[in-house]
Amino acid sequence: MKIYQKKFFIKFHISSALKASNAYKKKGVPVVEIFQYLFLLIFSNRSMYMNMLTGRNTPSFAKDTVYRFMKMIQINWIRFTTLLSARIIKEAIVPLNSENRVNVLIIDDSLFERNRSKKVELLAKIYDHAKHKYAFGFRMLTLGWSDGCTFLPINSVLLSTENSKNRMNEAVEMDKRTVGYKRRKLSMKKGTHAMLTLLEAAKKAEISAKYVLFDSWFSSPSTLHAVKNMGYDVIGMVKKTPKMFFRYNGEAMSLASIYNQNKKRRGKSRYLLSVTIEVVKDDAIIPAKVVYVRNRNKRKEYLCLISTNVNLDENEIIRIYGKRWDIEVFFKVCKSYLNLSRECNSLSYDTMTAHTAVDFTRYMMLSLESRESSDTRSLGELFLHFSDEMADITWIKAFQMLLQMFRTILTDYTELSDEKITQLVDAFMDTLPVMLKTKLRAA
Repeated sequence: MKIYQKKFFIKFHISSALKASNAYKKKGVPVVEIFQYLFLLIFSNRSMYMNMLTGRNTPSFAKDTVYRFMKMIQINWIRFTTLLSARIIKEAIVPLNSENRVNVLIIDDSLFERNRSKKVELLAKIYDHAKHKYAFGFRMLTLGWSDGCTFLPINSVLLSTENSKNRMNEAVEMDKRTVGYKRRKLSMKKGTHAMLTLLEAAKKAEISAKYVLFDSWFSSPSTLHAVKNMGYDVIGMVKKTPKMFFRYNGEAMSLASIYNQNKKRRGKSRYLLSVTIEVVKDDAIIPAKVVYVRNRNKRKEYLCLISTNVNLDENEIIRIYGKRWDIEVFFKVCKSYLNLSRECNSLSYDTMTAHTAVDFTRYMMLSLESRESSDTRSLGELFLHFSDEMADITWIKAFQMLLQMFRTILTDYTELSDEKITQLVDAFMDTLPVMLKTKLRAA
């Protein structure tokens, strides 16, 4: 595991990405060493506190050094993860792909729970749409990249809420010129505003993608216009609400009204209806295609997909939108295996942001390893494989220490010569199982 991690850090220049994001020190422990320790912590199956308590996998620096690093307000973690993902995409993925492959950006959010906390900075009361109840925490708005085979997280922001009544705690006061202040201000913006900030960072990093995918929570005329003006086409799901109107045949109509006015396709077609509409916002007009997709489980229900590229075939729109599922897998792996919200118990908003960036980096390594090795195992199985490898190495080191102690005791409490002690140790080694003997000699 450490060998692959070292290779990953060197190949994609983690140190320079940290420095470009204002994460550097003029003296003392190098920042990359602290980041590497945090990166490997999850694979040891122990927290930093337990490692220091037991004396295993202890770093060469104090725990306060780690805490100060994660609380640094000048580090731009959005820039760091964006730079790193851009390097991986440009150097390791895009050169191996066909020019005809469709690369997409995916926007979605997931709940970052802190239910047991009361004093967390900017803690908010958030509605969980999956469990249909309120919880304390943040909305982790995430921008990801996918080519249909590999998913990489690009950047994210932990959204609190713009409604001060739902914020349990306010942000700490700090210099308004710092990155820490700006990310706190961003966390109190609407999700659609924060989404554009994340997209602008990806655009600046020149990450190759033609479409932006998102679900119905982000699909509004203003969002469609904003993303289109940035140079991306949109493929998203739209709510069938009577409050949202599009221009169809010169009239402002809801999607349900448009559906009722047209004849549907019969048979086993993947979609029921396809129409060309106009998205109007402040006298600006964008042509778009709406595809009504049948719900095979409930014949009377349908979903609405919208594409700002009217030249796309309906089946192609459905196929490309299917890539949005990759970000759901990402959220599941981060929460179930990488301890996204359970590993960090800090009250600082900066620390939680730093922890999210570390988790994103872990996922990037796992995703790249899965692609490069053509591994049939899931990312969760790869994570467990790396964790087991870390445990084996630690156990071997402990066994070597016991052997060294055995040699020391023989030297101090017996009159045996060094040659005789070596013979006894060699004889003991010969009685060990072959697998254990091989690992000890390799180490």
